[in-house]
Amino acid sequence: MGKLTGKVVLVTGASKGLGSAMAKALAKEGAYVAVNYLKDKEAALAVKEEINRHEGQSDIFCFDVTDESAVKHGIQHLIQTKGTLHVVINNATGPQPTIPLEDQKWKDHLDQLIYFVKAPLILLKAALPFMKSQHFGRIINIGSEVVEIGNPGFGHYVAAKAAMLGLTRSWANEIGRFGITVNLIAPGWIPVERHKGTASSDYEKYLIDLPMARQGTPADIQGLVCFLASEESSFITGQRIAVNGGKTF
Repeated sequence: MGKLTGKVVLVTGASKGLGSAMAKALAKEGAYVAVNYLKDKEAALAVKEEINRHEGQSDIFCFDVTDESAVKHGIQHLIQTKGTLHVVINNATGPQPTIPLEDQKWKDHLDQLIYFVKAPLILLKAALPFMKSQHFGRIINIGSEVVEIGNPGFGHYVAAKAAMLGLTRSWANEIGRFGITVNLIAPGWIPVERHKGTASSDYEKYLIDLPMARQGTPADIQGLVCFLASEESSFITGQRIAVNGGKTF
Protein backbone atom coordinates (compact mmCIF):
# COMPACT_ATOMS: atom_id res chain seq x y z
CA MET A 1 0.00 0.00 0.00
CA GLY A 2 1.21 3.47 -0.87
CA LYS A 3 1.09 6.56 1.33
CA LEU A 4 -1.94 7.84 -0.62
CA THR A 5 -4.06 4.70 -0.67
CA GLY A 6 -7.73 5.68 -0.38
CA LYS A 7 -7.15 9.32 -1.26
CA VAL A 8 -8.97 11.06 -4.13
CA VAL A 9 -6.76 13.59 -5.91
CA LEU A 10 -7.62 16.12 -8.60
CA VAL A 11 -4.72 17.31 -10.77
CA THR A 12 -5.63 20.20 -13.06
CA GLY A 13 -3.94 20.42 -16.43
CA ALA A 14 -2.87 16.80 -16.12
CA SER A 15 -2.86 15.73 -19.76
CA LYS A 16 0.80 16.61 -20.28
CA GLY A 17 3.90 18.18 -18.80
CA LEU A 18 4.30 18.40 -15.04
CA GLY A 19 0.62 17.61 -14.57
CA SER A 20 0.86 14.21 -16.20
CA ALA A 21 4.05 13.37 -14.28
CA MET A 22 2.43 14.29 -10.97
CA ALA A 23 -0.73 12.31 -11.80
CA LYS A 24 1.29 9.17 -12.50
CA ALA A 25 3.35 9.52 -9.32
CA LEU A 26 0.28 10.09 -7.15
CA ALA A 27 -1.43 7.02 -8.63
CA LYS A 28 1.68 4.95 -7.98
CA GLU A 29 1.33 5.86 -4.29
CA GLY A 30 -2.21 4.50 -4.29
CA ALA A 31 -4.33 7.57 -4.95
CA TYR A 32 -7.31 7.66 -7.26
CA VAL A 33 -6.35 10.45 -9.68
CA ALA A 34 -8.83 12.64 -11.51
CA VAL A 35 -6.94 13.68 -14.65
CA ASN A 36 -8.30 17.10 -15.56
CA TYR A 37 -7.91 18.49 -19.07
CA LEU A 38 -9.61 21.00 -21.34
CA LYS A 39 -8.74 20.31 -24.98
CA ASP A 40 -6.39 17.37 -25.47
CA LYS A 41 -8.58 14.36 -24.72
CA GLU A 42 -6.20 11.99 -26.48
CA ALA A 43 -3.31 13.02 -24.23
CA ALA A 44 -5.49 12.80 -21.11
CA LEU A 45 -6.61 9.30 -22.10
CA ALA A 46 -2.98 8.30 -22.58
CA VAL A 47 -2.20 9.40 -19.01
CA LYS A 48 -5.21 7.49 -17.67
CA GLU A 49 -4.32 4.37 -19.64
CA GLU A 50 -0.72 4.41 -18.44
CA ILE A 51 -1.86 4.76 -14.83
CA ASN A 52 -4.40 1.97 -15.15
CA ARG A 53 -1.94 -0.25 -17.00
CA HIS A 54 0.27 -0.13 -13.91
CA GLU A 55 -2.67 -1.09 -11.67
CA GLY A 56 -3.42 2.49 -10.64
CA GLN A 57 -6.81 4.15 -10.56
CA SER A 58 -7.77 7.16 -12.64
CA ASP A 59 -10.37 8.73 -14.89
CA ILE A 60 -10.39 11.80 -17.09
CA PHE A 61 -12.44 14.88 -16.24
CA CYS A 62 -12.89 17.55 -18.88
CA PHE A 63 -13.71 21.00 -17.55
CA ASP A 64 -12.37 24.54 -17.75
CA VAL A 65 -10.80 25.42 -14.40
CA THR A 66 -11.29 29.14 -15.11
CA ASP A 67 -15.07 28.80 -15.52
CA GLU A 68 -17.04 28.85 -12.26
CA SER A 69 -19.99 26.84 -13.55
CA ALA A 70 -17.73 24.26 -15.21
CA VAL A 71 -15.72 23.82 -12.01
CA LYS A 72 -18.86 23.43 -9.91
CA HIS A 73 -20.21 20.71 -12.18
CA GLY A 74 -16.78 19.07 -12.57
CA ILE A 75 -16.28 18.78 -8.81
CA GLN A 76 -19.85 17.53 -8.35
CA HIS A 77 -19.22 14.84 -10.97
CA LEU A 78 -16.02 13.80 -9.22
CA ILE A 79 -17.73 13.67 -5.83
CA GLN A 80 -20.60 11.64 -7.27
CA THR A 81 -18.06 9.26 -8.83
CA LYS A 82 -15.79 8.76 -5.80
CA GLY A 83 -17.78 10.06 -2.84
CA THR A 84 -15.27 12.68 -1.73
CA LEU A 85 -12.19 14.71 -2.61
CA HIS A 86 -9.03 14.92 -0.53
CA VAL A 87 -6.43 16.77 -2.60
CA VAL A 88 -6.51 19.52 -5.23
CA ILE A 89 -3.35 20.29 -7.18
CA ASN A 90 -3.56 23.61 -9.02
CA ASN A 91 -1.30 23.02 -11.98
CA ALA A 92 -3.28 24.18 -15.04
CA THR A 93 -1.84 27.10 -16.98
CA GLY A 94 -2.33 28.97 -20.22
CA PRO A 95 0.10 30.63 -22.65
CA GLN A 96 3.04 32.41 -21.02
CA PRO A 97 4.32 34.92 -23.57
CA THR A 98 7.25 37.21 -22.92
CA ILE A 99 6.05 40.78 -23.53
CA PRO A 100 8.19 43.94 -23.22
CA LEU A 101 6.85 46.24 -20.53
CA GLU A 102 5.95 48.94 -23.06
CA ASP A 103 3.70 46.47 -24.84
CA GLN A 104 2.02 44.89 -21.83
CA LYS A 105 -1.69 45.50 -21.44
CA TRP A 106 -3.94 44.98 -18.45
CA LYS A 107 -5.51 42.05 -20.29
CA ASP A 108 -2.10 40.33 -20.35
CA HIS A 109 -2.14 40.45 -16.56
CA LEU A 110 -5.74 39.30 -16.33
CA ASP A 111 -4.94 36.35 -18.61
CA GLN A 112 -2.44 35.11 -16.02
CA LEU A 113 -4.53 35.95 -12.95
CA ILE A 114 -7.39 33.88 -14.34
CA TYR A 115 -5.23 30.75 -14.08
CA PHE A 116 -3.31 31.47 -10.90
CA VAL A 117 -5.88 33.30 -8.76
CA LYS A 118 -9.38 32.77 -10.15
CA ALA A 119 -9.02 29.04 -10.90
CA PRO A 120 -7.53 28.10 -7.50
CA LEU A 121 -10.21 30.18 -5.77
CA ILE A 122 -13.21 28.61 -7.48
CA LEU A 123 -11.74 25.12 -7.14
CA LEU A 124 -11.15 25.60 -3.42
CA LYS A 125 -14.67 26.95 -2.89
CA ALA A 126 -16.12 23.92 -4.67
CA ALA A 127 -14.02 21.43 -2.72
CA LEU A 128 -14.02 23.10 0.70
CA PRO A 129 -17.34 21.75 2.07
CA PHE A 130 -16.17 18.17 1.49
CA MET A 131 -12.73 18.79 2.95
CA LYS A 132 -14.20 20.44 6.03
CA SER A 133 -16.68 17.61 6.59
CA GLN A 134 -13.90 14.99 6.59
CA HIS A 135 -11.49 17.25 8.48
CA PHE A 136 -8.82 16.56 5.90
CA GLY A 137 -7.68 18.39 2.81
CA ARG A 138 -4.58 19.23 0.84
CA ILE A 139 -4.32 22.19 -1.51
CA ILE A 140 -1.09 22.19 -3.49
CA ASN A 141 -0.42 25.21 -5.69
CA ILE A 142 2.20 25.02 -8.42
CA GLY A 143 4.00 28.35 -8.37
CA SER A 144 7.31 29.38 -9.91
CA GLU A 145 10.78 30.60 -9.12
CA VAL A 146 10.06 33.69 -11.26
CA VAL A 147 8.57 35.39 -8.19
CA GLU A 148 12.07 35.58 -6.71
CA ILE A 149 13.91 36.12 -10.00
CA GLY A 150 11.63 38.78 -11.51
CA ASN A 151 12.27 37.89 -15.15
CA PRO A 152 12.15 40.91 -17.49
CA GLY A 153 9.26 41.05 -19.93
CA PHE A 154 7.38 38.68 -17.68
CA GLY A 155 5.73 41.01 -15.17
CA HIS A 156 2.23 39.76 -15.97
CA TYR A 157 3.21 36.16 -15.22
CA VAL A 158 5.45 36.99 -12.25
CA ALA A 159 2.73 39.08 -10.60
CA ALA A 160 0.12 36.35 -10.98
CA LYS A 161 2.42 33.69 -9.53
CA ALA A 162 3.21 36.05 -6.64
CA ALA A 163 -0.51 36.45 -6.02
CA MET A 164 -0.82 32.68 -5.90
CA LEU A 165 1.77 32.62 -3.12
CA GLY A 166 -0.24 35.23 -1.23
CA LEU A 167 -3.36 33.09 -1.51
CA THR A 168 -1.43 30.10 -0.23
CA ARG A 169 -0.43 31.89 2.96
CA SER A 170 -3.82 33.47 3.62
CA TRP A 171 -5.74 30.24 3.03
CA ALA A 172 -3.34 28.28 5.23
CA ASN A 173 -4.15 30.65 8.10
CA GLU A 174 -7.88 30.51 7.52
CA ILE A 175 -8.59 26.81 7.03
CA GLY A 176 -5.84 25.06 8.95
CA ARG A 177 -8.16 24.44 11.89
CA PHE A 178 -10.21 22.17 9.64
CA GLY A 179 -7.27 19.84 9.02
CA ILE A 180 -6.64 21.38 5.60
CA THR A 181 -3.12 22.37 4.57
CA VAL A 182 -2.21 24.75 1.74
CA ASN A 183 1.29 24.80 0.30
CA LEU A 184 3.03 25.99 -2.84
CA ILE A 185 5.72 24.25 -4.84
CA ALA A 186 7.92 26.66 -6.81
CA PRO A 187 9.66 24.72 -9.59
CA GLY A 188 12.55 26.04 -11.59
CA TRP A 189 12.62 25.76 -15.35
CA ILE A 190 11.67 22.16 -16.03
CA PRO A 191 11.49 21.55 -19.78
CA VAL A 192 8.31 19.77 -20.92
CA GLU A 193 6.45 19.48 -24.23
CA ARG A 194 5.67 23.19 -24.55
CA HIS A 195 9.38 24.03 -24.45
CA LYS A 196 10.06 22.12 -27.64
CA GLY A 197 12.09 24.27 -30.01
CA THR A 198 13.77 26.33 -27.28
CA ALA A 199 17.22 27.45 -28.36
CA SER A 200 20.14 25.60 -26.77
CA SER A 201 21.63 28.97 -25.82
CA ASP A 202 18.64 29.61 -23.53
CA TYR A 203 19.33 26.40 -21.64
CA GLU A 204 23.04 27.25 -21.39
CA LYS A 205 22.27 30.71 -20.03
CA TYR A 206 19.92 29.29 -17.37
CA LEU A 207 22.54 26.81 -16.18
CA ILE A 208 25.34 29.37 -15.71
CA ASP A 209 24.60 30.13 -12.04
CA LEU A 210 22.69 26.97 -11.13
CA PRO A 211 24.41 25.18 -8.21
CA MET A 212 23.24 21.71 -9.25
CA ALA A 213 24.50 22.34 -12.81
CA ARG A 214 21.66 20.49 -14.51
CA GLN A 215 18.18 21.16 -15.79
CA GLY A 216 15.31 19.93 -13.67
CA THR A 217 13.02 17.08 -14.72
CA PRO A 218 9.41 16.25 -13.82
CA ALA A 219 10.73 13.46 -11.60
CA ASP A 220 12.25 16.13 -9.35
CA ILE A 221 8.74 17.31 -8.45
CA GLN A 222 6.99 13.97 -8.01
CA GLY A 223 8.22 12.96 -4.56
CA LEU A 224 7.43 16.33 -3.00
CA VAL A 225 3.92 16.38 -4.46
CA CYS A 226 3.20 12.94 -3.05
CA PHE A 227 4.55 13.94 0.36
CA LEU A 228 2.50 17.15 0.55
CA ALA A 229 -0.63 15.24 -0.50
CA SER A 230 -0.17 12.66 2.26
CA GLU A 231 -0.91 12.36 5.97
CA GLU A 232 2.83 12.76 6.61
CA SER A 233 2.69 16.49 5.82
CA SER A 234 -0.10 17.29 8.30
CA PHE A 235 1.93 19.91 10.20
CA ILE A 236 3.28 21.73 7.15
CA THR A 237 1.16 24.57 5.78
CA GLY A 238 1.52 28.04 4.25
CA GLN A 239 4.93 27.14 2.82
CA ARG A 240 6.66 27.91 -0.45
CA ILE A 241 9.06 25.10 -1.33
CA ALA A 242 11.52 25.75 -4.17
CA VAL A 243 12.53 22.84 -6.37
CA ASN A 244 15.08 24.43 -8.67
CA GLY A 245 18.55 23.08 -7.94
CA GLY A 246 19.43 26.09 -5.77
CA LYS A 247 18.58 28.78 -8.31
CA THR A 248 16.85 30.71 -5.53
CA PHE A 249 16.98 30.45 -1.74
